[in-house]
Amino acid sequence: MAKRWGVRTVLCFNLVPRVVMSAWAIIVGHFPLLLPTKAILASPIFNVLGGECVFQSTIFTLTSGLTSEYVQRASYFSYISSTSYIVSFMGPTFAAFTMSANLWLPFWLNIFLLLCAIPTISLLPKTSEFSKYTISAHEAMTNENTEESGPLIGSRNTSPDRYASAFQAPPSSTYYQSIKTTIEQLVHLVLGRRSFQILLLTLFFTALASSDTKLLVQYISKRYNWTFAQAGYLLSAKALVNLTLLAVVVPRIIRTSMSSRAVQGSDVRLNILGADVSIAVSVVGVLCIALAGRFWMLFTALIIYALGSALPVFTMSLIKSSLIAIEGSDAQDFSIVMLTKTLGSLVGAPLMTVLWVKAIEWGGIGLGLPYLISSCLYMSAFIMFSRLRT
Repeated sequence: MAKRWGVRTVLCFNLVPRVVMSAWAIIVGHFPLLLPTKAILASPIFNVLGGECVFQSTIFTLTSGLTSEYVQRASYFSYISSTSYIVSFMGPTFAAFTMSANLWLPFWLNIFLLLCAIPTISLLPKTSEFSKYTISAHEAMTNENTEESGPLIGSRNTSPDRYASAFQAPPSSTYYQSIKTTIEQLVHLVLGRRSFQILLLTLFFTALASSDTKLLVQYISKRYNWTFAQAGYLLSAKALVNLTLLAVVVPRIIRTSMSSRAVQGSDVRLNILGADVSIAVSVVGVLCIALAGRFWMLFTALIIYALGSALPVFTMSLIKSSLIAIEGSDAQDFSIVMLTKTLGSLVGAPLMTVLWVKAIEWGGIGLGLPYLISSCLYMSAFIMFSRLRT
């Protein structure tokens, strides 16, 4: 779809399942005589039009095309990650607050906010095939004549078309051929690149381990006899740390570290070092959460765990680095990465649920079982990532 009609169409279609899910919940709730409560389970079917995986891969691909300069691109990734973390942690608290006023208010607000995204999407540059493949004969002749006489380093393209290369792919005559070709390309991109395979396995384990965050509210409430609202406020403090880290601290560290002796001006070394530190901090943080017996211990553990949230900044930057990137594979690489992370989340959600049920049966310090397993998964990711070297 991105190849034929552009990224704006993809993002607009991506809004459809999100709007439908909230609208369907409202419909089921207002017509209990016509629709059983279990009918609400049918809403995820519309995710065939897009979901978190499609949205994230599209956003990161567009962001990677904003600039070719590493520090600036890493800063953009950091800002996006900070926004994502803030919404993830503040969203449930805001939903609980609005739901206390009206049961259906969060769903209506969700629909309203999604519709507000349409004007923003319309501001994005066009990336359709038409704009990429229609080069006039005059332009081709001009390029040919100036190939040797032009400067060795061309000036930066500031036109909106500079984003289009991220979605460049040869046109296909049919949808079947397009899908078949895309699958073959994705398989080839994974099998032929060892460093990319290591990165994907690392991201799978980290996505699997990070599924424990879905249980934080229940864990805090059960272990310390807090209400969900009180637990939500505590997680808001964690979100504040994430915001400060990703929006302020990480960009400054990246700028100052490029001249350090350990990095020696190499963005690959900096990304590997940053990812190593982020995973190691996550191991310590999640282990402290599992063993936290008092509130101050839990609060400290959450702060430590939040310091590991910079991992996506470095892993996403690695995708564009010389260690992994190959020419013309930006969009496919980001799609593969998001598919891998989504797969890890899909496996991690039921795994953490089973572990949480077992933890409730044990009680006491056994409530930290999901986080003990999560620390083991983060450690596995750390060991796997240690094999990725320049």
